[in-house]
Amino acid sequence: MKIIECPRDAMQGKDEFIDTAIKAAYINQLLNIGFDTVDFGSFVSPKAIPQMRDTAELLDLLDLFRSRSKLLAIIANTRGASDALHFEEIDYLGFPLSLSETFQQKNTNKSIAEALETVEDIQNLCETKGKELVIYLSMGFGNPYGEAYNGELVAEFVNKLNAIGIRTIALSDTIGAASPALISSVFQLNVETYPQIEFGAHFHSRPDKVEEKILAGIQGGCRRFDGAIQGHGGCPFATDELVGNVATEKVIEIIESQGFTLGLNMEEFHEAEKLAQFVFQ
Repeated sequence: MKIIECPRDAMQGKDEFIDTAIKAAYINQLLNIGFDTVDFGSFVSPKAIPQMRDTAELLDLLDLFRSRSKLLAIIANTRGASDALHFEEIDYLGFPLSLSETFQQKNTNKSIAEALETVEDIQNLCETKGKELVIYLSMGFGNPYGEAYNGELVAEFVNKLNAIGIRTIALSDTIGAASPALISSVFQLNVETYPQIEFGAHFHSRPDKVEEKILAGIQGGCRRFDGAIQGHGGCPFATDELVGNVATEKVIEIIESQGFTLGLNMEEFHEAEKLAQFVFQ
């Protein structure tokens, strides 16, 4: 069972710029906890996401020698991928691919067809550099734009990504609309069909719906969950202001209640919780 902590997702929507030294102190604390991966930054246009303009600078301030956690950076095009691949410290690149044509245009200014071509180009770059490409399949459990959505569509996208050689796919409940039954069935179908692919869950949710979504993911065979301490960040397109990232502390509680051992240093986790109150004040 893997937990991916996402300070990048938590920070990127804040209007006020968080000082680079503060970001580094927070992420260094997260690196002490023992998460499988920390989604720490992104190589995208500073105009699109000003909060992430210091990602390269941030890398110089991270203490990776004592940490077992891997680093993930989000990219949205081949230029961003090329920039990220210059850094040996980064293990994973994450690319947002959407089942929704409308959302793909909003998110990366590309059509789905163009985005798939970009995915293939980036996958080739990653293979030459020994990195792994993680695809975040947004609108993975529903579509608010009136476009077609069903479980077969998800499987169709997964099949295309499998053909390209993608081995990690995070199914994303972008607007927090997924029902437990849908979550369980979508994961079960794809986990059973593509055992060579690691499927993760990037859920957005109202706080009172987190438990049922995590349990449904586990039931469907998901063993990789994203979270953000205290539930900071989330999707600006959600119509419910209570919908945001799932709180990592809640994810840990739910997963451990099901008998899984995560091996996290909870003393360090509680220190990170204290620091988060300062970072996100």
